[in-house]
Amino acid sequence: MAVFIDPPSWPAHGTRWSHLISDTSVAELHGFARRLRLPRRSFDLDHYDVAESSYEAAVSAGARAVSGGELVRRLIVSGLRIRARDRDGARADARRLYLLQEWAALGGMLGIEDDPGPRRDAWDGLGDELVRRWNEPHRRYHDERHLEDVLLALDQLRLAGAVVEPTALLAAWFHDAVYRGREDDERASAALAHERIAAVLGRDAEATAVRDYVLATDPAAEVSEAPLPLAPLLDADLSVFAAGERRYRDYADAVREEYAHVDDADFRRGRARILLRYLDRPRIYRTDEARALWEQRARRNLALEIDRLSRSGLS
Repeated sequence: MAVFIDPPSWPAHGTRWSHLISDTSVAELHGFARRLRLPRRSFDLDHYDVAESSYEAAVSAGARAVSGGELVRRLIVSGLRIRARDRDGARADARRLYLLQEWAALGGMLGIEDDPGPRRDAWDGLGDELVRRWNEPHRRYHDERHLEDVLLALDQLRLAGAVVEPTALLAAWFHDAVYRGREDDERASAALAHERIAAVLGRDAEATAVRDYVLATDPAAEVSEAPLPLAPLLDADLSVFAAGERRYRDYADAVREEYAHVDDADFRRGRARILLRYLDRPRIYRTDEARALWEQRARRNLALEIDRLSRSGLS
């Protein structure tokens, strides 16, 4: 029963990366990664990606240093390796499991997981309802992958030192719970949040706070000063701007699919206008932690997409 790491030799994002695995269980791997303060978004189904700067810390914490070939062999023998042809399906299953675990953990923060009976049942039922909403068939970008991204980003911000309160996590779950592609979606999501949280938790002040945070995620809200619990949520909601090239392309394509009813010329103009509004801000992200993690890459991604939109309009 052990955790293993190979040498940092995989280049990406200006550094080199190692792979961290367990030969026993994914639970053991998650536990070790948490002690090492690795963000959950570094997990890739059967391993964590570990930046070169964290390699020595991983070894010092007990990870056994092995060659890349030895690490792959141990992963195969353990039965935990996810083959390339199985990764898409495994990714969807892992995402759903992660969301259910995060909802249960949030219930623990709020004192619900230790409260068996109708209140616990209502909480579990609410989680099931929200997962169904995030998986409605008409969604393309605003689906459970976006919810996962926001929760992973909040986890990354917390590990970087930001304060992430339960109200922010609740608002993340509700912020696009109603999505019909209409201007009142945020208001409808906020109303749903207030109704459900007041009913399940019986805490009107908390329900009101979450409602207000959901309303603030509307891009049209133009929140100038965000209170502490809200700022990390607003940053996490925009974390996709700083995604890697492939994920950002998937995101941009999914946004286009959600606006399939808009002709190309109108979409290009509208999309470029929205992205320019973010680029024109003195800073895209509100918290110091998010700016350190994402600001530079987000600005590069937005500029590249605006350039693609402009060039496609000339073709």
